[in-house]
Amino acid sequence: MANICLVEDEQKVAAFICKGLEEQGYKVKTANDGASARTLLKSANFGLIILDVMLPDINGIDLCRDIRQTDTQTPILMLTALDQVQNKVSGLKAGADDYLVKPFHFSELLARIEALLRRQNVFHVPEEHVLTFDDLKLDTWSNVAERAGQHITLTVKEFTLLELFMRHPNKVLSREYIAGQVWKIDFDTGTNFIDVYVNYLRNKIEKGFKSKLIHTVIGMGYILKIEK
Repeated sequence: MANICLVEDEQKVAAFICKGLEEQGYKVKTANDGASARTLLKSANFGLIILDVMLPDINGIDLCRDIRQTDTQTPILMLTALDQVQNKVSGLKAGADDYLVKPFHFSELLARIEALLRRQNVFHVPEEHVLTFDDLKLDTWSNVAERAGQHITLTVKEFTLLELFMRHPNKVLSREYIAGQVWKIDFDTGTNFIDVYVNYLRNKIEKGFKSKLIHTVIGMGYILKIEK
């Protein structure tokens, strides 16, 4: 079972989560502020990080962004009492993999943790760690993206989104599917953040290169294919 780092300043909430996870066989270490979280993360390797947004010394979104500067792989699940769409989008843009609003049922927290850990295992299949499509290359072990031999700098979510496309070439991926696979959330038709991220990715892997790779399929979603 994975070691989990829990960053939560509310003592009762932390105790509730720890008790439930330990009963499921997980090992949990806790921090109640950003400073102690940084120390804890340097002291051990964790399979997953649960991070509260409202911390006494730093905003959890900022802490998430800091973590992603050196750790692009460990899944991060953010907890918050703020249910506005913009708060969710901010957390996801900062590098979080999922977002759970308080109050929540422990069964939902457990299901999301299990989903994140399953995805982590699936996305690190040894024989498929180097993905290629046309002149595009993605190394999921070293987190390096290249096109025509030119290095491309991607954010954590852009990298994961590109990996999803490259694992499903020539297949139409709906916005609902992309949201579920990359962000582990249900797609909200009232937002356009999937389109925004796809455009971010397009600009980085297509601008200045010979052809387009990600194409819009009107009314259906997006597809990675070679332009004819």
